[in-house]
Amino acid sequence: MPTLPLGSHTIPVDDTVTLSFAGLATLIRDLMDALDLKDATLVGSDTGGGLCQVVVDYYPDHVGRLVLANCDAFEKFPPFPFTMTLQLMRGPISIKTMFTAMRLLRPLRHSPFGYDLLTNEHADLTAAWFEPCRNDSRICRDLAILARQITASDLVGVSTRLNRFTKPVVLAWGQRDRLFTPRLGRRLADVFPNSTLIEVPNSRTFVPLDDPGSVIDAITRVNASPHLDVAAGADAKA
Repeated sequence: MPTLPLGSHTIPVDDTVTLSFAGLATLIRDLMDALDLKDATLVGSDTGGGLCQVVVDYYPDHVGRLVLANCDAFEKFPPFPFTMTLQLMRGPISIKTMFTAMRLLRPLRHSPFGYDLLTNEHADLTAAWFEPCRNDSRICRDLAILARQITASDLVGVSTRLNRFTKPVVLAWGQRDRLFTPRLGRRLADVFPNSTLIEVPNSRTFVPLDDPGSVIDAITRVNASPHLDVAAGADAKA
């Protein structure tokens, strides 16, 4: 499982060209190449799920199967109220100030502008996620560059081509999520020609934390799914 430069990484990025959604998708592709992974099962949630969509759009031959938990999709990138948080993350100083407050003040960290909408618990874990930025200004710099590169249109264009990915896709979607709602999960599942939607009743956005068993089930199911014929899948979708 890679640690991507999304703000909790501990090694600063040398090549800042990487700090865009296209650059991060290429980084994932490079990791698969470095590990000589063929026909890989790609798993993503939250921002990582959005990145997975970019990877299967740009580099579909590297991915054999896809598992998505609640994540950015279509115009929900990021969802409200994190559109406002993203504006505050465009400068290293504002990031460090905000992250210091989030780290020290649990009520703020688990408010609607923090993790309250994303997960039920895990206060110790969420506190640890702020440490790299608090301890290294270069991590704040990386996150600020990435925040300035992100636009809502990044995933809108990708979504128009996801129907070309005809390999198995399983979505494990938390039904208590008010950000990436059940409706968004159904909408995303409908885009893929060979998809299965698993409804996870008691989870919010962070399904891998709230109900890890459902993600394990999704990975098991997607690896047992047959591939559609690519041409037939494309014709049927058209």
